[in-house]
Amino acid sequence: MANPVNPPRGMRDFLPADKARREHALGIIRSVYRAHGFDEIETPVVEDYARLHAGLGGDNEKLSFSILKRGIGPEALAAAAEAGEVESLADLGLRFDLTVPLTRFYASHRAELPPVFRSIQIAPVWRAERPQKGRYRQFVQADIDIIGEAGELAELELITATSQALAALGLEGCVIRVNDRRILFGLLEHCGFPAETHERALITVDKLDKIGAAGVVEELREIDGAAAERLGAVLAEVEPALAGAGIPLAAEAISAVLPAEAGAAGVAHLAALGAALAGGLPAGVELRFDPTLVRGMGYYTGTIFEIAHPGSGSSVGGGGRYDGMVGRFLGQDVPAVGFSIGFERVVDLIEVPEETGPADVALVADPDAALEDLLALKRELVARGHRVRLEKRQKNMKTLLARIAEAGFGSVANVRAGVRDADALEFRPLAP
Repeated sequence: MANPVNPPRGMRDFLPADKARREHALGIIRSVYRAHGFDEIETPVVEDYARLHAGLGGDNEKLSFSILKRGIGPEALAAAAEAGEVESLADLGLRFDLTVPLTRFYASHRAELPPVFRSIQIAPVWRAERPQKGRYRQFVQADIDIIGEAGELAELELITATSQALAALGLEGCVIRVNDRRILFGLLEHCGFPAETHERALITVDKLDKIGAAGVVEELREIDGAAAERLGAVLAEVEPALAGAGIPLAAEAISAVLPAEAGAAGVAHLAALGAALAGGLPAGVELRFDPTLVRGMGYYTGTIFEIAHPGSGSSVGGGGRYDGMVGRFLGQDVPAVGFSIGFERVVDLIEVPEETGPADVALVADPDAALEDLLALKRELVARGHRVRLEKRQKNMKTLLARIAEAGFGSVANVRAGVRDADALEFRPLAP
């Protein structure tokens, strides 16, 4: 028996119906983002190896696909292996997200861009993940970012545009969870964790949904037992509020679940966001404070957000402020914040509406129908706005008609010899 011919592990082919579903979702997302004043850009699928491994991508750097330099000989291979420096053989890599390419893009073109730049990037990225349900080695990200705006307006625009994109996709029950890295660091400081251990501690806190509060406390004992116990007490206070209706993004509600001195600047910032967005989000999208939200990327410097949906076991989007990244290329800090929709998870949750425009029609030609007549009929129908497919008459018409219907064509007409006028065709509906 022949071996099955499949795409590489963690990568997928898309049949026409799947592709149509994806394009439907992408069209909605693009349309909403453009309506909110964002401009679409495109960057190469590869970046310099050194840039992809400059500490900007967090743990995703470990999942980067590297591209070997051209013309590497056996001697260079052997020398790199012996020295344990295999990475020296690569000079490029496939992008593992769209944020690192964006920061490089901005540094390259800053003189040509407005002082506050609002970008759209919708494109595939690659990570050497262990393939599993909902986790792929090639997947599409749909990002919007604002570079050059340090105030709350940037976060407000991102949350507003993203929430309206979710609503336009027909997703109901979405909750945008919001936190601030300054609150997280303030909370760790309150509990007694030394400053140099904060990033390590947050990696453990980020596992809360997987190992529970007890697991987090146990793991944090390796850093500081007393501090771990104090953090466990805070988590115990917060847990009931998170399990219920959630914590409103308002100063009073936020302060009620936090120690008084934990991240005051972050609390004030989130309260300002909540006040500005009150009553302004579309139906089906809620905004909630979550003091346990970490977002694993170490480059986040302030606000962080993540989208939860009852139909998905994982987040369906996220992002945050990363004010230090662009400065790594320019030598001066530039404020930046971004929000990404998890396209692969979202596209599985949406319903694709029935087409409401001109019908998709198929023309089944008799053997003696002239080719120029078929082309004339097709041109006329296409000009009227129809999607048109030409087919030759077959002995087994039942199989042919079933295949045409499955491809989404709603009606069919026979084309006999000498017919050149589309109005002379008799269309009959096809059962889906």
